[in-house]
Formats: sequence, C-alpha cells, structure tokens
Amino acid sequence: MKKILHDIGETEAFACWLWQSLPEKCVVYLHGELGAGKTTLVRGVLRAAGYAGTVKSPTFTLVEEYQIQDRVIYHFDLYRLADPEELEWIGIRDYFAEPAICFIEWPEKGAGLLPPPDCSITLAVQGEGRLLAIDRFPGGLEKIQE
Repeated sequence: MKKILHDIGETEAFACWLWQSLPEKCVVYLHGELGAGKTTLVRGVLRAAGYAGTVKSPTFTLVEEYQIQDRVIYHFDLYRLADPEELEWIGIRDYFAEPAICFIEWPEKGAGLLPPPDCSITLAVQGEGRLLAIDRFPGGLEKIQE
C-alpha cells in the first residue's frame, strides 16, 4: 500500500489511524533516509495516544520509553549503532518480551538481533510531502483502508 502524505496534517491523521489500528504488542520497522519523517510519524502516534510531552529522536540514547494510559511505546533509533551486538548491552530482548509497541528506526543496523516486524513502513521525501509505503501490517495489508 502506498499513499502520499501531503503535509503534517495528513501525517498526523495517518499516525492517529496507526495508533488505533496497531495491537498493543507489535514491532514496527521504520525505513527512510534522514529527514524522511520517521520520528515525525512516531510523534504523531504519541500525540494520538494522548502524550503531550517532548518527543525527540533517540539517536544518542538508542531508545525512549513512553507510558501512555495502560500501554507502552518504545521508540528505537539505531542510526548510530556501530555493531548489532551493542543491542545486547541495552537488554534488547527484554523490550520485545513486554506487551509494547516498538517503533524501530534504521532496523537494518540491528540485523540478526531484532525480531521480524509485524509492520514495516517506508517514508520518502516527495516534494513538500512524503511517500508512505506499508509493506507489512498485522493481520495483512487488506486490513488497511485508504
């Protein structure tokens, strides 16, 4: 499934739909170049969930945790990861054992240690907007409504 997100409003609307559609335990891979909007999408999901605090990319911390009502969201950014084995130092397997939504930017940097995605999203800059492509979705792509 591919869709053009023309502006931040459409990105936030998609993020709201995503928040309502994802199960409470899933792994979401986020692909895209720097500046493609991966963190913006996660910020939109967090806003849709009711989180009002600051949302920043966890580029240096590797992971940020958000507790929202009775749900947990982990936001990983593996861009600066030099070796997938570094994930063992942060106890990566423990994050995936919990009932949580795990958004992972740059998942290819954690190859071999990350579980397969339940959802895979690619964002690409297209003019002033973004091209969104979903390659995998919990329950199948037919569950996605345009």
